[in-house]
Amino acid sequence: MLQTEQLTINIGPQHPSAHGGLHVEAVLDGEVVVDAIPHVGYVHRSVEKIAESRTYAQFVPYTARLDYLGTHLPVIGYVQAVEKLAGIEVPERAEYIRVIMGELSRIASHQLFIGSLAIDLGATTGLLYCMRDRERIMDMFEMTSGQRLLAAYMRIGGIAEDLPPEFLPAVRSFVRDIPKMIKEYQGLLYGNEIFQARLKGIGKLSAQDAIAYGVTGPNLRACGVSYDIRKAEPYGIYDRFDFEIPVGSNGDAWDRLMVRNEEIIQSGRIIEQALDQLPEGEIRAKVPRVFKPEKGKSVYHRIEGAKGELGYYIVSDGGEKPYRLHVRAPSFVNLMALPLVSRGGLVQDIIVNIATLDPVLGEADR
Repeated sequence: MLQTEQLTINIGPQHPSAHGGLHVEAVLDGEVVVDAIPHVGYVHRSVEKIAESRTYAQFVPYTARLDYLGTHLPVIGYVQAVEKLAGIEVPERAEYIRVIMGELSRIASHQLFIGSLAIDLGATTGLLYCMRDRERIMDMFEMTSGQRLLAAYMRIGGIAEDLPPEFLPAVRSFVRDIPKMIKEYQGLLYGNEIFQARLKGIGKLSAQDAIAYGVTGPNLRACGVSYDIRKAEPYGIYDRFDFEIPVGSNGDAWDRLMVRNEEIIQSGRIIEQALDQLPEGEIRAKVPRVFKPEKGKSVYHRIEGAKGELGYYIVSDGGEKPYRLHVRAPSFVNLMALPLVSRGGLVQDIIVNIATLDPVLGEADR
């Protein structure tokens, strides 16, 4: 028998397909993957420790820098956790605007997922189409907050400013165009037999393994598990909206793509309903400039982020700053399944698996 030696190669941390500062130690037998060990920490910024030296309000902009591709979602999760800790009631109008901005962020994240997956597989035009469509969302963020990528528009008790007059027509126009966008992605990418061959049956994850590893979000739903925090444990006003939970059946790279593709459509449905129900009124509750939640009180609040369950655990010591703050980052947890889905595949499949697990390293490292 021919004896072969295992070879270890490094993918990242300086590599365009590593989706940030990710280093994967790939152990290969020829082109077959024996193991794929992720090494994180290259983007570590001590965000949780910084929270202890900032007031609750001062920490808001830092949260936008966690999942910066779906920027409003981590901010919404944080301000809702603080509101739960301090017993703050949010005005109705602010709740609806938060839903609109959060779902726009989810769409923006999924569009970049599709585009980056396309270019990882060599389909440059796919990235250009998705970035073109995503740019319209960035324009809407700029209208409301003056910021495009890191739009820390949420505030404890509501939002920073009311919507400008040009915002609502822009959102309605964008939502109307979602079916046309999806049709273009299907014609350009999903129907391509090379694209399908690179994804179907690749990086399979079973529902049992996904649950055991704590995988959440679209990666879990691709395994056939119909679990979405917006439905299972509604926060804010999500119980007022009618939408479906897309699920896959094989748990492979193709299903992870298809689930996110369908989620774009469902987010569009939620936004349409929120626009139709949007009430007039106050946008922010009256919150003291510096407030001190009750000593010894703690809270864990979780939301359905673009990448999965995004949770904040906050402990108060009665001061104006959090005593402790921990972020349950879905990118970090989901990334731990990379060795499991990569073993037995080919080295080229590691790139597909990284792309379809969709980690953002700013969130994984914090």
